[in-house]
Amino acid sequence: MAVTVLVVNPHSAGGKTERRWPELRATIQEAYGTFEERFTRSAGDATTITREALKAGADLVVAVGGDGTINEVVNGFFDDDGPIRPQASFGIVPAGTGGDFIKTLGVPRDTFAAAAVLKSAPRKVDVGRLRYVDGAGKPAVRHFINIASFGISGLVDRYVNESSKVLGGKVSFALATLKAGAAYQNASVRLTLDGGTPREGKIYNVAVANGRYFGGGMKVAPDAALDDGLFDVVTMGDFSFGDLLFRGLDIYSGKHLRNPKVSVQRARRIDAEALDGVEVLLDVDGEAPGRLPASFEILQGALQVRAKA
Repeated sequence: MAVTVLVVNPHSAGGKTERRWPELRATIQEAYGTFEERFTRSAGDATTITREALKAGADLVVAVGGDGTINEVVNGFFDDDGPIRPQASFGIVPAGTGGDFIKTLGVPRDTFAAAAVLKSAPRKVDVGRLRYVDGAGKPAVRHFINIASFGISGLVDRYVNESSKVLGGKVSFALATLKAGAAYQNASVRLTLDGGTPREGKIYNVAVANGRYFGGGMKVAPDAALDDGLFDVVTMGDFSFGDLLFRGLDIYSGKHLRNPKVSVQRARRIDAEALDGVEVLLDVDGEAPGRLPASFEILQGALQVRAKA
């Protein structure tokens, strides 16, 4: 018998998911059918639960939460040797303040509609593999399905995660971006794309994008595709705080790409290192796991997802 496991973050949406779970559970069951459920208690639990479920034979593992929960569940599909159960599928029922990835994947916000989509035929999407230096200064590896970035975004994560998010994801990220913009100093980095000629310069932020949105609705990579085997690498160069104040809203519509200080390239692998001894923080789906140096590698068609094309 096919087994479906829901990995539920009860703390998502400020704890509303836990309070509403009986109602959400009934809705999901009506729209999809039977499933097993597992609740997370702390950071990293969703990854562990997913790996255990897949090794036990689960055919579909569903993230019930926001972008952070999605990232953790995706990481549970992989270990250092690659996919744990390649034939298994990944699904999402949104239940968090963050909702960036579902916009690219096309998952409805409505619980009944999202659960119904889980009955769709799976399709393959790309996944990013990130090698980096963690907070303890040790080499680390993690995967991402949406966007990994570095620069001001890592500092924004810190501020967002220190806040209550009571105003919602979009407002929380916007306020944190303004706060970080006043404190952040543009970093000097060296970038190498697909083993080509390295280039050096000051950066405000660099987004290595599989999906299109991050930061609570910022359309940082409008043309990114989940199944083209390439990252969209969006480099925001030597921005000033004035650029942020007067043109900062452009990123919500994708107009920032018209700015001469912004460039877009496509690549399968990106190597990045900080220059001048500065610390450049990473952002991976709203979390700040570590810093440069880092490498980003695309794993083409590495994950099957239940979502309408």
